[in-house]
Amino acid sequence: MQMPKPSDADKERFRSVLPDHPDVIVKPMFGNLGAFVNGNMFAGLFGPTIGVRLSDADKAELEADHETQPFGPDERPMGGYTGLPEAWNNDAEKAEPWVAKAFDYVAGLPAKKPKARPSKN
Repeated sequence: MQMPKPSDADKERFRSVLPDHPDVIVKPMFGNLGAFVNGNMFAGLFGPTIGVRLSDADKAELEADHETQPFGPDERPMGGYTGLPEAWNNDAEKAEPWVAKAFDYVAGLPAKKPKARPSKN
């Protein structure tokens, strides 16, 4: 499975469409980036593609009205995430509202509990 690497411009574009909210945490993930709230990822960057996790209704609307793409490796796209249209890669005005919807949706989900670490006995 090949993992595309985002360019510095891709990373900058990704960060620029994230909500300006103190609970947003951006972390590296397999050479790409993920944006989290309450421990749950709401948006990610896979190569140049931004993927979002939306409510069922918002996901259906986005996929019906726009040419979205799978998010993640071709062999195994991430379930529950939709890749924003490639045409939006240079159009933050179109991407920002969907990333904000993803943030709002995921912020309303239960916080992810940290995994228990095995003891060193």
